[in-house]
Order: sequence, then structure tokens, then C-alpha cells
Amino acid sequence: MKTRITELLGIEAPLILPGMSWISTPQLVAAVSNAGGLGILASGPLTPEDTRAAIREIRELTDKPFGIGVTLLMPGAKENAEVALQEQVPVINFSLGKGDWLVKRAHEYGGKVIATVVSEKHALSAQAIGADALLVTGHEAAAHGGDVTSLVLVPAIAAKVDIPVIATGGFADGRGLLAALSLGAEGIAMGSRFATSLESPLHANTKQAVIERGEQDTIYSKNFDGLWARVMKTPRSQKETRRPMNLIKAFIEATKAARIVKQPVWKIMLGMLAMMDKILLLAYFGASVPRLKAATIDGDLNKGVQFIGQTQGLISDVVTVEEIVRRTLAQAQSLHAQQTSLFTQ
Repeated sequence: MKTRITELLGIEAPLILPGMSWISTPQLVAAVSNAGGLGILASGPLTPEDTRAAIREIRELTDKPFGIGVTLLMPGAKENAEVALQEQVPVINFSLGKGDWLVKRAHEYGGKVIATVVSEKHALSAQAIGADALLVTGHEAAAHGGDVTSLVLVPAIAAKVDIPVIATGGFADGRGLLAALSLGAEGIAMGSRFATSLESPLHANTKQAVIERGEQDTIYSKNFDGLWARVMKTPRSQKETRRPMNLIKAFIEATKAARIVKQPVWKIMLGMLAMMDKILLLAYFGASVPRLKAATIDGDLNKGVQFIGQTQGLISDVVTVEEIVRRTLAQAQSLHAQQTSLFTQ
């Protein structure tokens, strides 16, 4: 299948693995790229040294294009982005920050830059600084989707920009791919679906929890990590999102998180002080780390909270990445043929 996204990124299938902390590891990134899509490494939990090692590991596992994700708001993100630029990673995906310097530097070696956006305003800004494509994140998405559903957000943005759009939030199979293409997108990102693949490091307990839950079993709240975010509905997540965390407790938890992501506490604190207007958000972000890790890596949903999209209601099995890609493309092609016949009768 050829779209502007496959042509731009040099991939065979318009299917993207977004960068998800502790999930989008070198093994899963390479598996998606080897299957014809584009895997994007999550750099959030990594030090610059870890990031460099992960990039080089991916290159040992695949000779196909891949990317790296950087959340520019977070302490350590710019250092990880610098490593990605030094290593000349083919695709860089940035979010929550100004990426003009990334675009300029990546373009110097022929790299491509994807900006994650949740609004038309951000989409136009990203296009203005030279981003090559947009990852448009609808309300249905895991973690930090916008407040507008993909059904409306994707065509609204696609109609206003000239660069290709990747739709994410509510897409997990061939039906979603065909729908996204109809809405004006050139590809889809399927975080929750790839997270429950055989190659994904997401704990087996959490994968099973995804399979057992439906599309309504999520919570969309600002009380977990300071931004509006979607998480799996469990007794623990209901408790965590009932009210905002006390600021003092959030700071204490953020220092614990610094150790988990191997960042010096002083660096986390310095990052907060450098962005006083976002200090509360950064504290909440940091405080969420131990809970996310408990669910993702340890599979403990009594102590942890898992980011998940509403597409968990569409996921019924754990199969290989290759099988997910095969099914998605085959289903989209079959449905396209069926729908085409409706207009030729």
C-alpha cells in the first residue's frame, strides 16, 4: 500500500508504532519496522547513554527506517534528542515543546520530523516550522489525546495543512486504517494494538487485562499526571484520578521517579525551576512514573496505572507484530473492495 506517508518515510505499510515508555523498546521498534511499518523508540525513560545504545541496538535488529520519540517538556529530553541527531535517526517525533531546532538539524542529514498535535493551532504551527508530517491525536487515544474525537479532528486538520497526517486514537485494525484514509489521513498509529503484540514487553498480566476489558473501561482525567490522559479503568486508577495529588507528595514522588529513569534528582529539580510556569505539571508527570512502571513492567494493576486507548475494546488476542500488520492490511483491502462495489451497483 502506497500513501504519502509510506513514500515520505520509506516504509511499506502506513502503520506506526508510537513511542510508548517501557513499551516501544528496540525489540518492538525493530519488529514493526521489519514488518513494513515504522517503529518509534520511546526515549522518555532513557538516559542519553541508554538512548545511544538503544538506537544502535535497533540498527542491529533491522535495516529498515525507524524513529525516536522525544517529549520536549521533560527533563533530559533535549539531551536524548541531541543523541538522536548525532546518530542520524531517520525519523524524529517530538511532542509538548518547540521543535524548530529539531527540524533544522534533522533536515541537515536528510532526516524527517513528525510533530504530535492535538489541535489545528498546533498543527499549523508545526507545519510552519517545517515539520514533515503530523501525528494527530484524537480523544480516543491512550495517554494524552485531545478533547476532540479522531472522527472530527483528523479531517479538520487534514483539510488545513499540506503535509501528510498520521491519525492516532481509535485505530487498531483494517477498519480503522480504511476509515482514517477516508478522513484524509495517510496512515495510522496503533499504540494499544502493538502494545499487546507478542513482541511487546508489556507485562502478560496487563495484556490479559486489555483483552478482558471493553471500550468503555477507561478513564479520561487530568488528575493522574497533570495533563488530560486516558488510562485503563481499575480500582487503583479510579482512586488515583479521584482528585489531584497533593503538591508536596507529588514532589516527593517525582524524586523517586528520578531514580527509576536514572536521572539525578538535582537535574529533575533544575528542570522544574527552569520552567516555573510548568512546575506543577512536571511534578505530577514525575509522580506518575512509578505507577506507570508498576503496571507496564511489573504487571501489577493493584499498585500501577496503565495508559490505554479506547481501542482496548477491539483487541481480543496477543499475536505477532507481523500478524497484526498482515491482518490490518488484508482487512482494509477487503473492506475497500466491498465498499467500492456499493458505488458501482
